Amino acid sequence: MFSHLEKTPRTLLVCERSHLDHEDARLGRHVEQHSFNHQLSLLVPGCDRLPAELDAALKGMRSFLLVRDLPLARLLEEDFIDQAVHKGSTYGLSYRTRIDEDNCYALLPNGKLVLSVDKDTYEVLGLEGETIAVPAQASRAIRVDLKDKTMSPGGRGHQRVLKALTEHTPLSCDLLLSQHLPGGEGPALQSLLSNHKLSEHRPRVSSRVMTSLPCPTLATSDLQGERRSCDPQSFLEWLGAVDAGVSFEEDRSGGYLSTYQCPQPQTLVDAAVRCGVSGLLLPEDIYSLVDVLRRSVLEPKLAPWLALTVHGFQDSPVSWGTAEHGFLSGGENFYTLVLFQNLDYWICMATGSHDACPP
Repeated sequence: MFSHLEKTPRTLLVCERSHLDHEDARLGRHVEQHSFNHQLSLLVPGCDRLPAELDAALKGMRSFLLVRDLPLARLLEEDFIDQAVHKGSTYGLSYRTRIDEDNCYALLPNGKLVLSVDKDTYEVLGLEGETIAVPAQASRAIRVDLKDKTMSPGGRGHQRVLKALTEHTPLSCDLLLSQHLPGGEGPALQSLLSNHKLSEHRPRVSSRVMTSLPCPTLATSDLQGERRSCDPQSFLEWLGAVDAGVSFEEDRSGGYLSTYQCPQPQTLVDAAVRCGVSGLLLPEDIYSLVDVLRRSVLEPKLAPWLALTVHGFQDSPVSWGTAEHGFLSGGENFYTLVLFQNLDYWICMATGSHDACPP
């Protein structure tokens, strides 16, 4: 009767331990390759107010644009390629499109344009692509490298793609856009797209203080939870419960609220702050936040660790790098960084079972 449950898709969870100053630490690479982030959640046990520098970093995430009904062919025009593709890092993601039902598009910071389209659109476009290796997702992935020399305006590749997007089947979408430029130079996107309907948005920030919070005991050297720590799966489950506002207080009335308990071993902290930021969050801003966390975790009044979880967009065509991403039942696509006072860290990266394994 329940034989079909044996085939229930599972998620992939990859955990890694290192030190921020270790020469082989890959934290920067993991953060950089996770391009499309829509929410972060920070838990800081041991305080009822964030350090001023950390609070400013969370509230200082850069703004992003929402461009309505933007023709994709606009991304191939010479001024856009010169000022948005070849300068700095530009991130673009189709807005309110469902990866398992709709055509979805992404512009990666390395200049690659990813078109995840249905079979009919793929055949009309006439561009070379690949079948997406996600069951129940009959889509094709077309990847166009806008930095390739053949994509220079007037080049053979540029003319072929431009013709497909303007004559064969004109494609457009609402697009989220943001740009990082080195040296503090202001982004050029707003002036580039001033002829289109666009709006600028700031990431939304929320916070709450929790008191008498039971926290799992974590030992930096015991990633698998074999001796003195909670194991990663149980820790992530607990972290999710905290984010969801689950109460860990015992229900003395006998009524059923929740039977979930903080995993053992555990420690009771007097207070903890949970902060959330949502929007189109750039890897560069998240890595800058990690630098602030590095300084904040050294404060003696805080607990021995803090945790930062970053969620990718569920309907992004990619997860890490250019690896395909599918929704299936939940669109899992996130990583959690646990940073200790000695600057050791754990990073746990999760995707759906049919996604490529995180790096």
